Amino acid sequence: MSKPEQPRTTGSTPAGWPAALAWLLAWAAMFALDGRTDLGNQALLLVLASAVAALWWSPLPSMLACATAVLAFNYAFVPPRGTFAVGLEQHVVLLATMLAVSWIVALLMARQRRLVATVRRHFARAERLRAFGEALRDVDDPRARGPALRDALSGLTGAASTLVLVPAPPAVASDASRCELIGEAGADEKAGLWLSLRESRALGPGTGRYEEQPAWYLPMRGRGASSGAALLRIGPGLADAAATRAQAQALCDQMGAALERADALHAAAAAGEAARTQALRNALLAAISHDHRTPLATILGAASSLHDQDDRLTPPQRRRLAATIVDEATQLARLAENTLQLARLDAPGLVLPMDWESAEEIVGAVLRRARQREPSRPIGARVAHGLPLLRCNAVLVTQLLDNLVDNALKHGDGAVEIEARADADRMVFAVEDRGPGVPPAWRSRMFDTFERIGPGPETGAADGPGRRGAGVGLALCRAIARAHGGEIAYRERDGGGSCFEVVLPIATTPDEASGPAGRGSAQC
Repeated sequence: MSKPEQPRTTGSTPAGWPAALAWLLAWAAMFALDGRTDLGNQALLLVLASAVAALWWSPLPSMLACATAVLAFNYAFVPPRGTFAVGLEQHVVLLATMLAVSWIVALLMARQRRLVATVRRHFARAERLRAFGEALRDVDDPRARGPALRDALSGLTGAASTLVLVPAPPAVASDASRCELIGEAGADEKAGLWLSLRESRALGPGTGRYEEQPAWYLPMRGRGASSGAALLRIGPGLADAAATRAQAQALCDQMGAALERADALHAAAAAGEAARTQALRNALLAAISHDHRTPLATILGAASSLHDQDDRLTPPQRRRLAATIVDEATQLARLAENTLQLARLDAPGLVLPMDWESAEEIVGAVLRRARQREPSRPIGARVAHGLPLLRCNAVLVTQLLDNLVDNALKHGDGAVEIEARADADRMVFAVEDRGPGVPPAWRSRMFDTFERIGPGPETGAADGPGRRGAGVGLALCRAIARAHGGEIAYRERDGGGSCFEVVLPIATTPDEASGPAGRGSAQC
């Protein structure tokens, strides 16, 4: 345990030998100059020795040494020599002046040493506050600095200290059993800590409350309430108790302000997360209510026609109505799946279930589903030779590529191609088409939620069934890519068209999974 902070004492220091040396040299010089100069010049040497000695000795030893030196000077140099008698009045003045000046110098030096000691104590206290403030700044939760505060308080008093800290929200601060205790404390001491914490007031000697206690109980005060309390047992020989208590209270208040600030930041982050969650819910509800209305109305109209006019409809008309119901229901299912999946991926703390998957199988599954939806469109795939296994969630990656292919089929013309290749430690999936592309004005926000490129002169597209969607498809693609530690990007193809590239990291393949990794190149 560190020793308590003490002011410098006024006794002579262990290094007082320079003072004795100064006196010895002064007397040697006076004897050497005896008979060569007058008494006034010799007396100046004695005054010089007293001033030098006062740098090391405290006032009482310095003043005693000066008085002894003046008597010895009178005996050795002032006529009549060898006696303490003074023959001339001017010699009395000389001796009195020597003694007065020597004492004044000794007192002034002592006062300067006390001032220096006070400045050093103040600097040490300020440095302690600064260092503790920097320690609090470097942590997210100031409660982790509780042991450092305990050590600092113990160093002030020279006795063991104990802290109690209110738990972080959402714990109940009024529950004493949930508070963190750092150090040892008896039942009465715990009661004192809890009283100081609850009332945000100091207890103990010099505080005006419970003066008979042998320790201080100091709250860790913030702007609103206290976030903890400290028990400082007063060690033996503690000097300047009021200043020590003020220093300890400043350290405790520093911790209290840091705890209050950390809890406020935690509450603000929680409120912000709740606001974002609520905003996402509202946006999802708005998207569902708006973009699901059209396919529901179409399904309802086609089903009503089949129900009410079945006997008047020809077989081709029934097939067209049934196909309309199937198409609109498929579109509605896709909208609902994309919207709900985006909501799940935006949830905080999401951990995806992943496994080792084959890129060829993922691309094959996407290709089969796309050809079933659009059997008349040319859809191909290029898979590089010897691709490693990819650690991912196959359902989500398949949905990502499926959304990109569906987007290319809706907005592009001609063939659609799916590519899979390895690029260093990354797996690259690309979906390419020969459509009109994405205007430059939309490329910076095309992956934002509920952003949908509408009809107009800059897009070169007209409104129609092919333009349906809630604006969550590309946003979901980006969310899936980022959930896997990857990214999605758009680039314009040479000769016209769009290319969406999804880059996912390739993890180290386990030994037992390395066998199926090498497969031949596929061209579908």
